[in-house]
Amino acid sequence: MMNENLYVTMPTNARRDSTSSEESQPQQAPHSDPQISDDDLSGEVDREYNGVFEGPEKTLEMCFRRIDGSIDPTGPSPPEKVGLRSLSRADLDKICRRARCTILSSIHNQYLDAYVLSESSLFVYPYMLVIKTCGTTTLLRCVATVLDLAKRCGLELDWVGYSRKNFNFPGDQCFPHQSFFQEMEYLGSHKKLCERLDGNGYTLGPVTGDHFFVFVADQTVRSKNHVDTDRVLNIMMFDIDPTVARLFYYDEYEQRRFNESEEEAVRRISKAQTCKSGIDALCPGAVIDPRAFEPCGYSMNAMLFRSYTTMHITPEDGSSYASFETNQQVASYSSLINNVVRTFRPKRFVMTLMADEGGLKQMKVNPFTSSASDASVVLPMGKQRIMWKRSQLASIRAEDDYCCMMGNWVLVNPTSALHNPRTRAISVA
Repeated sequence: MMNENLYVTMPTNARRDSTSSEESQPQQAPHSDPQISDDDLSGEVDREYNGVFEGPEKTLEMCFRRIDGSIDPTGPSPPEKVGLRSLSRADLDKICRRARCTILSSIHNQYLDAYVLSESSLFVYPYMLVIKTCGTTTLLRCVATVLDLAKRCGLELDWVGYSRKNFNFPGDQCFPHQSFFQEMEYLGSHKKLCERLDGNGYTLGPVTGDHFFVFVADQTVRSKNHVDTDRVLNIMMFDIDPTVARLFYYDEYEQRRFNESEEEAVRRISKAQTCKSGIDALCPGAVIDPRAFEPCGYSMNAMLFRSYTTMHITPEDGSSYASFETNQQVASYSSLINNVVRTFRPKRFVMTLMADEGGLKQMKVNPFTSSASDASVVLPMGKQRIMWKRSQLASIRAEDDYCCMMGNWVLVNPTSALHNPRTRAISVA
């Protein structure tokens, strides 16, 4: 029987775990000269594309508060762009350059700004920034830049969280992402980073299989009447159905038409991929900003009032991957989870839920606290039914009230999965 209760916690000053393949990677910066900043010269050379891609994203969330302690006027939305939303495009480009990615497109509403990046996504709220990057990006290198820009806006760090799944190709990563231990050392010892980054690192799940790394530093000053809650659901799907993966190859669609610009062709193919795959049905009512990539790949941001949804797909054979993340707060995610899994039909998926205690109490159904049988995802495919069974479960409580849950689900009868790329809108609770 598989273990559903394994979890490991690792503080930032812990020694490396010899059972983790990632921890065998180099631990030092590529330059040892003390007069040269390792942060300035790390990770500047891309490896050659070899037909595989590191799909699982690194995620950084940073929350801020006003240094002077003042509070913005209450109301349905801020009267103007305040806080981090007042940063210029040049400022955001500077953040992205540190992480080795670029902004491709954006959408905006009265609550947030959402940017599709060359490697994943960036979301900017007045007092919160969320950036997800995949591949060999150097996400943590942007932390010092964000802190400097936030200070210019009159803000100080309130809370920071960094998380990622274990890498499929750890040897391809650049400093400071060659191991979780190296990432923690970078956050803890970098001369440009502030003392508010004094947090702890944790490992969820079996180190011999799919596992998840989390770092949290919590400096939040909570009031007794604190009513805001936070929740983020992330579904990371591996070995997606080949017929679905093929939809995200650029050459599957008509190339540039007569009198059509390159950007117009990208927009047309991006919309076609969104509709043909059924992704549009996963975000009803939301404003969607999709992006197709050559020769393959897809990213999408969606906004619905204060919430975001983001998806990223790398369809390469042997490393196909699709992710779905949202901070939308609903009483039950069952229908959403089922529809996402139905759309991509992966051989396995890893799901995480990051939430404060208030957010968990608002949930009527929680797939991480249900029994293994109740947590199974069972979906009809034609005349048959296929099932993904939860195989591992891990959870921790980090800092004051931040709860991290992770589970692994595996397709138990893959031979019955039928190829039907447009099946959608059926939910099984």
